[in-house]
Amino acid sequence: MNKRRKRGLASYIIIFILLITAFIIFFGFTGIRLIPASADDDNEIIPVAINHLLTNELSEMPETEKMDAQIERFMRQWDIKGASLAVMKDEKLIYAKGYGWADKEQEERTEVKHIFRIASLSKLITGAAIMKLYEEGKLDLSDRPFSTGASLDLPQFSSFKDNRIRSITIDQLLRHKAGFSNRGGDPMFNLSLISKRLNLNREAETDEIISYSLNQRLSYNPGHGTRYSNLGYLILSRLIEVVSGLDYEDYVKEHVFKPAGVYDIHLAKNYFEEKYINEVKYYEPHDQELIESYTGNGLMMQRCYGGNNIRGLLGAGAWVASPSELLKLIAALDGRDNVPDILSKESIRIMTNSTPSTLPIGWAKCTSSGDWSRTGTLSGTSALLKYSRDGFSWVFITNTSSWKGSTFPRQIDALFRNAFKRVALWPERDLFDY
Repeated sequence: MNKRRKRGLASYIIIFILLITAFIIFFGFTGIRLIPASADDDNEIIPVAINHLLTNELSEMPETEKMDAQIERFMRQWDIKGASLAVMKDEKLIYAKGYGWADKEQEERTEVKHIFRIASLSKLITGAAIMKLYEEGKLDLSDRPFSTGASLDLPQFSSFKDNRIRSITIDQLLRHKAGFSNRGGDPMFNLSLISKRLNLNREAETDEIISYSLNQRLSYNPGHGTRYSNLGYLILSRLIEVVSGLDYEDYVKEHVFKPAGVYDIHLAKNYFEEKYINEVKYYEPHDQELIESYTGNGLMMQRCYGGNNIRGLLGAGAWVASPSELLKLIAALDGRDNVPDILSKESIRIMTNSTPSTLPIGWAKCTSSGDWSRTGTLSGTSALLKYSRDGFSWVFITNTSSWKGSTFPRQIDALFRNAFKRVALWPERDLFDY
């Protein structure tokens, strides 16, 4: 090989090395990790979710050992098989760690990558999706979706036992003021009964559940009371589909999750055999009785695996996620300036506005001082999200339910009020950029 060809080859090698170095530096500093979408399409690139980039080892440090020990004692006390914690300060992820077993029988330890059913934390996601449609000008919170000619004035919803339903507004659905109650049982957890009353030889579908419920009398005048309602958020999920022209899951992923940079949040599956590859196994209390399958086939099932239609909850409680990605979503919904928000400050103000008689949108509680919280419980899971005005926020999710049911997040809250005091020093870092 002559000298000219050698010099030319050397130049190409240097240019190649410089390009690779620039690529690594750019994506290293931005915290973005990219992979091919599939083996068949190497040109389509999708980001990797943050929970797949982190490990427990990154948050194992002497400064948090006392907190970790207290969490582990709490889990033994309540027979919690597995759990996951993520902590954020000023929109920076400073701590993320799994505890116990993701699947005890398979001896699979809980890691940051694992995703959990988040139950009613899903309502916060649905609230954000509605506000996104509001900002897009596709609906107004004062709209009455069941009124004549409105979005949900559909043939399958044309029969009402109570004409007050036509006066229900979107805002009332969002704030649990639409007149629905769980008198006679929550319809979302009485699906086998609904199937029998509708003479179905299969499980009741979303529109059939809504239609059946619309043929019951309201418990109070819309806007003149507050009763927690999963049904209201199922209706909102259906409203999102009608107004956007997309499936509920598709709209949320494209217009809420993608702009926020979260990619590993999905609608739940109902059976253990269907679970996502990095999803935990769910556990109920030892004395929990079996119930009839939601499909109405007469089989007796665990509530967390076939007894209840978890996926059918949609925006009321069907999402599965990791604590770290939930905090990344919250960073895009908090109105602070470090991370770009996916909603305007005015929309965030509307969501978090509440009074003693009016709940916030999506959140369970929002104080005037700027502290927000959201709880979630289902058979097999309990979750708590806390957002503080001082910028300190956290999410804790378990894969085991308690006999305390929907009140168990109070135990979680009490745990961390004390456990966080045992942290000698939080690390100054941002794992979102890892």
